[in-house]
Amino acid sequence: MKILVINGPNINMLGIREKNIYGEKTYADLINLVKQSAKQKGVKVKCFQSNYEGAIVSQIQKAYKKFDGIIINPAGYTHTSVAILDALKAVNIPTVEVHISAVNDREDFRKISFVKEFAFSTIAGKGFDGYVMAIDKLIEKIN
Repeated sequence: MKILVINGPNINMLGIREKNIYGEKTYADLINLVKQSAKQKGVKVKCFQSNYEGAIVSQIQKAYKKFDGIIINPAGYTHTSVAILDALKAVNIPTVEVHISAVNDREDFRKISFVKEFAFSTIAGKGFDGYVMAIDKLIEKIN
């Protein structure tokens, strides 16, 4: 099984940005956790992060017939990107949406998620563990 993990804008700034919301751990810590968890479960994983919407769309398109599942934290694009939603619909790969923070407990605009229209599951407010939970959800869905 191969899973593509996509992180959107500013996720690369973990450990620096809004520590009261995202904590002290870094993006490298997140990727290490994801890779370690995937390896323990016998899953191959590719991690990708971009601050650019078009790069995220292109990465989703490239996943077609190459990946069995997608974990995506679209970050700020969650609330604005129809293009990311359309790319996910086009490739039709089982997808779990992940958010490190409890987005529904934050500003009202964060309650809107275009990706939620396609993802079969959304995990929010579980910190980095949400990614591990997403791997488990994909394994369960695909098997």
